[in-house]
Parts: sequence; C-alpha cells; structure tokens
Amino acid sequence: MSNVQVTFLPNNVSIEVARGETVLRAAMAAGVHINASCGGDGTCGKCRVMVEAGSVEGETSDRISAEDREKGYRLACKTTVQGDVTIRIPVESAVDISALQRQAPRRTATVKQIGLEEIKEQGLFLPAVEKRYLELTPPDTQDHLPDVTRLVNHLRLQHDEHGLEVSLPVIRQIPSVFREQDFKVTVTLARPVRSSGKTQIIRVEPGDTTDRNYAVAMDIGTTTIYGQLVDLVSGKVVAENGDFNGQVSYGEDVITRIMFAEKPGGLETLQRVVIETVNKVLTRILKQSKIAREEISLITLAGNTTMTQLLLKVEPRHIRRAPYVPTASIYPTIRATDLGIALDDHVTALVYPQVSSYVGGDIVAGVMGSGMYRSEALTLFMDIGTNAEVVIGNKDWMACAACSAGPAFEGGGIQFGMRAAKGAIEDFSIDPETLEPMLMTIGNVRPKGICGSGLIIIVATLFEMGVIDNQGKFDRDLNTPRIRATDNIYEYVLAFADQTQIDRDITINEIDIENLIRAKGAIYSGCTTLLKEVGMQLDDVEQILLAGGFGSYVDLERAMIIGLLPEVAPEKVVYVGNSSLLGARMSALTNSVRQQVVGVTNMMTNFELSETPSYMDNYVASLFLPHTDMDRFPRLKTRLEERRALAAKIRAHGNA
Repeated sequence: MSNVQVTFLPNNVSIEVARGETVLRAAMAAGVHINASCGGDGTCGKCRVMVEAGSVEGETSDRISAEDREKGYRLACKTTVQGDVTIRIPVESAVDISALQRQAPRRTATVKQIGLEEIKEQGLFLPAVEKRYLELTPPDTQDHLPDVTRLVNHLRLQHDEHGLEVSLPVIRQIPSVFREQDFKVTVTLARPVRSSGKTQIIRVEPGDTTDRNYAVAMDIGTTTIYGQLVDLVSGKVVAENGDFNGQVSYGEDVITRIMFAEKPGGLETLQRVVIETVNKVLTRILKQSKIAREEISLITLAGNTTMTQLLLKVEPRHIRRAPYVPTASIYPTIRATDLGIALDDHVTALVYPQVSSYVGGDIVAGVMGSGMYRSEALTLFMDIGTNAEVVIGNKDWMACAACSAGPAFEGGGIQFGMRAAKGAIEDFSIDPETLEPMLMTIGNVRPKGICGSGLIIIVATLFEMGVIDNQGKFDRDLNTPRIRATDNIYEYVLAFADQTQIDRDITINEIDIENLIRAKGAIYSGCTTLLKEVGMQLDDVEQILLAGGFGSYVDLERAMIIGLLPEVAPEKVVYVGNSSLLGARMSALTNSVRQQVVGVTNMMTNFELSETPSYMDNYVASLFLPHTDMDRFPRLKTRLEERRALAAKIRAHGNA
C-alpha cells in the first residue's frame, strides 16, 4: 500500500502514513494533539478537523452538521486519508500548556501545604538521598586495605553509618575517583525504604560536592504531568514545570487507555509516550534551574493505579475487569534509566504504592503529603477528577473509595467542554432581569469552550437564579432568546458565534447539565456512603481537604450549591493543591515518610462502592440540585428562597 503525506496546520508538521490511515492516527504519529476524548470511537464528536486540501473518505456523522461538512469539517477518527492532504486543527483542539502554569484564584477556604520549616521543626528533614564529604587516608606500605573497605570503615567510624552496601557500578568507579583528588571524595548515600534495610552507596565523586544534591518529584496524572526539582540540601523547590500527558491522544480517561493498551503494541506505545512527557518536563526544569543532569540523585513518582502500571509497562487489563485487581500494590526501587527516564545510572526511581485498582499512589501520596496520616482530626480527603477518590479517617484509621465521576469535570461529555486553557469560560454571572450573561475566560480572550470549574459556576448560577430547576431543566416560560430548543434539546446560549473563537454558538444544554449532575452525584454519594459504612456522619467531619489540580480551582460556594460538596462552614475546607506532587516531594525530603508509606497504605481499608448496598440509594438521591433532601443544605435553602423571590420580582418588573 502506497504512502501519502499529511500536513497539519497551524503546526506546519508533515508526516507520511499508509493510504487509508485515519487522520487521528496520523496526528498521533506526528505528535500533533487532537482532542479525542472517546479514544477514536466516534462518539464524543470532539476530534473535529477541517480538510483544507486533498482526498479523504469517511463516515457521515451526526456529530458534524451538513453545513459544517460542506465547509470541510470531519471527525478525525472516522476520516481516512486517500492522498496527500492538508488538515487544519481547530482552535478548540489546540493544547495550551500555559494554562498549566496559572495560579489558582484565592477562595474563601484555607490554602495550606506542609511547609519546609514545619518539616524541619518536627525533626523530619532527613532526605532519602544524602551526600557526605570524606577525606580518606591513602594506602601506603603499612596500610593495604582495599579501597571499598577503606570507604566503608571510614563511614562506620567517622559518620556512624552501618549496614552499608556498594554496588558493582560504584566499585568500578572507585579506583580512579579516589586518586583524582588524593582520596578526598564525596559519596552519595541512599537511605533504605525499610528501617531494617541497608544504606546504599550509589555514587562517588572527587572533591567536595555536598552542596549540589537534588531530587525530582513527579505527579504522573491522567491528563497532566508535573515535576519539581528539589534541593536536598536546603529542602527548597528550585524549579517546576508541567505538560499534558502524551497519552491524552490515545484516550482521555484510564478506561480508554486500558483498552488501547490491550491492542497489539498498545502497552509499549503508552509507556513510551508517558516517558517522553516525563523527559520533556525533566529537561525543562533542568534548563530553568541551570542544574546539571548528573547532580540529580533521586526521582520520586506518584500516579493513579493505571498511570503507574502504564509507566512501568505492566499490563493493566485486569484493573477494569471484575474483581478489579491491580498487578501489585508495592513496587521495588527501580533504576530510572531502566524505565527510559533520561537520568544517570545511579539515580533510583521510587514509585508510590497503591491501595486498589482505583485508589492509587497519587492518593497515598496525598494522604502522606497533606499530613492527614499524622492528624488527630477526623478528615475527609477528596481528590476531584475523572475518577474522584475520597478518604476518611485520621492517624488511627482510614477508609477509602473511588467514585466513577466520569470526564465532565475535565470537559468530557459536555458539548463545548474543554480542558482549562486559554479561551475556556471559567467564570459566569447572569443579569436577573434580562438573563444576559457575563463571561470571563482564561486569558481574557474570546471564548472557545467551557472548562470544568467554569461548568460548576455556570450550572450553580443558572440554578440559583431559577433559570433551571433542581433536575437541571430550563424554565421554558422565561422570556429570553438565550433559551431555545435545538433538535428538541433545550439549551442556554452562553456566547453567539460572532463572539467566539470557533464561529459557532457556545451553549450549555440539558444533556450537559445532566452529565454534570451525575458526576457530582457520584462524588457526593461516595462521601456519604463511605461515612455511613464507618459509622460516621458529615457533622462528625472536622476538616475537608480538597486535592488535585482541578480541586484548586473549584469555587467552594458554587460547589455546595450544586451538591458536589457537603454544606459545611468554609473554615473547615482546606485546599491542598496537587497533593500527589506534594507527597512525591515529601518522600524525597524526609525518609521517615518513605518508611511509613507501606504502613499507611496497609491501614487504608478500601470500599468498592459498586458492591456497597447503600451506594445506589445515595447516588439516586444525589441526582438533583443540590440533593433530594434540601435539609442537608439549610443555608442554601434559605438563600435560594430569598434570591429567587428577588429575581422573580425583578423580571416581573421588567416585563411590566
């Protein structure tokens, strides 16, 4: 079969592929991102591209209107190239990594992370990898000790280091390194994960380099990968950077990626692209900090169960099949180079353990990094995302569960949903009389879609103003051109085509709202079910920790209005940000955290909600705004009555 050339604009990237290949797979091979949240199944309709020139074939899809098809729009997953073609990627599919660096807005809740000073005050600052400068006595005619014995004896007698092991690669370095500066050397010691283990001598260098010792902490997220470069001498973060996980082109969620991994060569592909992203982030933070690659002594990694297995190239198929078991819960220390990570041979990769198929190392890292595992207070830890996880407990006990929220919070299943990027609607208000909207987008540019935090604000505002009812249905009697029916589905026009970047009206419809209600219902009911199973109620909770990149941007008040979060006093809620990254950093800074990780993991009792009888009743009760039982939201109930009465009065006055 002959090859054809596919050129992607505005990237100006060209690639040769076999005739008959889909545009989506051609883009993957070229490293060009196209939003394909269903993994190429043709159901999400988000992989719209424009064929500017050339020959293609494809199925007619109801996801593309006849008018748009006439303009050249096609679904990339269902369109095959038959000759040389030029494909333009629409603005809504562009990847904007600048959005990953934006600061979370200040909210009414507390923002808190365990600080370096707190770690030092508690005597916990003992990095997992340390350097020692040694001035050894050179051998002579009266002293014939072997080099390695000389090194080990000195560490034992002068530094009280016992139980030392030296690897063969280090032994090979020693003869020349020792004699380069007359037996004045720096040794790098890797502390054992278990207290009964041995300290490893992983590197020797000539001279004194003790002031140059660094670790990399990384959060391997489903959507994004973040890294931090940590100075193990001062404990400070000296550089950080993030990027979209290269696997997003193969599916937006873990289930789609597991399915892709089951295809021939799929697992190898997914492992390769995630390592490529890790190395890309690593290169950026090294360049940003001007730190040499060989000065890195350790890398710590935390991710959910599927991301961890894909990173390690471990077959994930049984994660999504009953009885839903991961391959392992605890992983051995691994040489970073064995994973393909672009670091020196002496660097160890530490991977956080996981509890179950859907409560992974990112949650364990969050529990460790937030200090929940050391707290007396009864704490509800929530990491909100596609697969939301909740943990309840304190230093004495913990229970956890995963809630299958679906992709709504990351733009999936929402007609104009998108990730947080420039042009995404992130804030919204409405005139109570005219029902005209006011929008704010990331970057203050014309809108091109709705991000997850913006979706919560939009739905909460529409509900609070009486534009939709508690089932998410629009009030058909309201006098506004903003509310209309398209293909018998009612929607509200957020921005008309001439006000957008995409030359289409941006709307939110009743199906979008229904998907959000299901997502928030899964999370709220997961919390209430877990609390009930351990004999607790929401009133017993002393603090709520909101974790995750998305959690940092959630508007607390609006999240309570829709019933995503329970109605609690704002001072009870603490934003901890990317707790997975925080936990990864903590395991580099304090070896006691590393040594306690396995014990904490073992004390986390996992509940499979699908097998918990009360979960479905709680879930069904949560499929309303905010809940069927308004007495659970007393402050909102009072405020709704007052605001809706005022809004109705204003509209009645306007109509008069």
